[in-house]
Amino acid sequence: MPTLIQKGNTYFAQKGSYFEGNVKVDGDFVVPPHTHFWGRLNVTGNLELGPRSSVALEISCWSAVIGSQCRVKGPIIAHGDVTILDNASVHSVQAGGKVILRPGIVVGNVTSQDAIIVHGRIKSGNLIGKSMKVLGD
Repeated sequence: MPTLIQKGNTYFAQKGSYFEGNVKVDGDFVVPPHTHFWGRLNVTGNLELGPRSSVALEISCWSAVIGSQCRVKGPIIAHGDVTILDNASVHSVQAGGKVILRPGIVVGNVTSQDAIIVHGRIKSGNLIGKSMKVLGD
């Protein structure tokens, strides 16, 4: 498994790393671009998944920012907020906080205990939240 660099409660992966199997990080996790996970990703803190990265199975975390053009083939399960940036592809989202969906994403069902905010055109399954706001086309 590639080395993680720890600074305080935050862990950093090396750019272009490949992680085989399941990965668990106790703290916040910053993932650089072009990093790939071939199993589950479990982060007890906040996750920042860099652009063009991928996760083969589910993501479990406190909150998440999914970078542009990322692919997540399993569900994202977060206690807090989830932001999915432009042109990402995500199986589904279940969040305790608000969900922000940026233009060009493809996502399955999205469930939020708070607001769902959609920017621009997306392709999605059912969107279920406390409130819904659509901005742009």
